Amino acid sequence: MSASAKKSVDVPVQKENRVHAFGGDALGAHDAVALSDLIRRGELTVAEVTDAAIERAKLVNGRLNAIEFEIFARAADLSRTRKPTGIFGGVPTFVKDNADMQGLPTRSGTRSAKPRVAEKDGPFTAQYLAQGFTVLGKSSLPEFGFNASTEFEEDHPTRNPWNTDYSAGGSSGGSAALVAAGVVPIAHANDGGGSIRVPAACCGLVGLKPTRNRHLNNQSASSMPLNIVSEGVVTRSVRDTAAFMAGLEIYYRNPKLPEIGRVEGPGKKKLRIGLIIDSITGTPTCDETRAVVDETARLLESFGHTIIPMPLPVTKTFLEDFTLYWAMLAYLLATFGRFVIGSDFDAGKLDPFSRGLVDYFRKRMIKAPLMLYRLNQTERLYGEASKPYDAVLSPVLGHVVPKLGHLKPDMPYEQLYERLMRYVAFTPLNNAAGSPAISLPMGAAESGVPIGIQLQAPHGQERTLLELAYALEAAKPWRKIERD
Repeated sequence: MSASAKKSVDVPVQKENRVHAFGGDALGAHDAVALSDLIRRGELTVAEVTDAAIERAKLVNGRLNAIEFEIFARAADLSRTRKPTGIFGGVPTFVKDNADMQGLPTRSGTRSAKPRVAEKDGPFTAQYLAQGFTVLGKSSLPEFGFNASTEFEEDHPTRNPWNTDYSAGGSSGGSAALVAAGVVPIAHANDGGGSIRVPAACCGLVGLKPTRNRHLNNQSASSMPLNIVSEGVVTRSVRDTAAFMAGLEIYYRNPKLPEIGRVEGPGKKKLRIGLIIDSITGTPTCDETRAVVDETARLLESFGHTIIPMPLPVTKTFLEDFTLYWAMLAYLLATFGRFVIGSDFDAGKLDPFSRGLVDYFRKRMIKAPLMLYRLNQTERLYGEASKPYDAVLSPVLGHVVPKLGHLKPDMPYEQLYERLMRYVAFTPLNNAAGSPAISLPMGAAESGVPIGIQLQAPHGQERTLLELAYALEAAKPWRKIERD
């Protein structure tokens, strides 16, 4: 274990500026599994649950700014006529606004083009909807998901419901804010560099990034030179995430990966768990985050697992390579946006951070072939490095959730880039390697915002992560925004 400070993480936290919608309506404090069971048994109707979620959204979104498009009237009408089917039949949700859903606009967080109305569901969107959700609208994200905070150059930011002065994370910040605030129990998220795990950590949620190609891919991921995007959800309970993963496999299961099945509790096997405290950047993890990771390591040891400090499984070139790849995606969007997004796309209207990424790649594009070669080797290298371990414990983020403005996209590119490197340095490896990882809300900062820990596993071993998550949730139940 780390020799860092062992102070308690159960510190008093501030409650001012906290926003939530929990109350005595049909949604109550139920998670998605409980709601679907109540609907299935006839104790609640889909209409009752939908109406309650709509009212909750109206109550808090003015302060959270987490909804990009709402379809409340459409959802209410469907809830009165459609028979619930699937694992989550009738459960209200939001789809992140970079996924095409038939009949709804897709903005992808950008103001560089008018939102286009999708003619059909994307492949993963169809897989998601097959679980029976009632969609209330699209959730917010930063421009094309490039930033780790859902903030905009001119528009209002998406706020963290635990403390509205703070970031909700990115890029699935809107979904995370809505779930944490109790508007819905589960919402769509996706992850190209940490975009499920980061907002889950910021908002006190469970966020699992699946193994690459565990599910069907939407078009944007399928067209990447190296697919770094995984789809998933943010939830308030481990069992919701576990049920969601089981539901994905009902619709489609990748035969090249081990089946997850329905995970319903902790595993019995004693595991070897690697421990990483500090990131590849060389910047030490902040004291509050370090204390939460240390406490989690001790808790895992109390279950009988062996915790083994391990070296970083990547070389120092990885961070530069991943940044260059991220910048290449921005460059490709800027160059071919008129063909991919729409004829009205204007690269000059991209926010300053996106333009900074474009310029970063333009100056270094000669390095792209070698960068792509090295990133494509990451899956193999990760597999070799992870062989001695059943899982790896680390922070999700290099420091506690920052206040809004710390990562605002209109600051000088070099300044924002430096801040991002200190903040988001633990999550991108799993995107390049294609390996699964989960964020769990194991602590809190003095500011009141949550602190997440990350568990990662070898390819295809989501079951291991879910079993560990169940054990940690039982031993130290997550904080409740409406109570704690």
